[in-house]
Amino acid sequence: QVQLVESGGGQVQAGGSLRLSCAASGRTLRSYTMGWFRQAPGKAREFVAAISREESRTSYADSVTARFTISRDNAVNTVYLQMNSLKPEDTAVYYCAADSRWYIAPRQAMGVPSYEPDYWGQGTQVTVSS
Repeated sequence: QVQLVESGGGQVQAGGSLRLSCAASGRTLRSYTMGWFRQAPGKAREFVAAISREESRTSYADSVTARFTISRDNAVNTVYLQMNSLKPEDTAVYYCAADSRWYIAPRQAMGVPSYEPDYWGQGTQVTVSS
């Protein structure tokens, strides 16, 4: 069993930055593909970014490419999402996810509406004001 706890959300003005953290307990994250997702009010869940297990390959949604960076520190069992140049449309609850499967194309596999990881975090609110 893996418990995921997100932190780092908050309110920021457009153009600002936030760094989200996803800390895991129960098992090492080393064996998991990790992802960040978000859901805005009244909208479907959206894939944001993913990072593979050992080699740390990353993939991003088009809407956040060049602005967001996903990274992982297996030594402290934590995954991060650095968000720069934030826009009001980035406002959402952000969730991290842990998936024991390996994907050759994470964005395609994890971006489908029916996707379900092994574990979800509880979410952290990000609000970007204009």
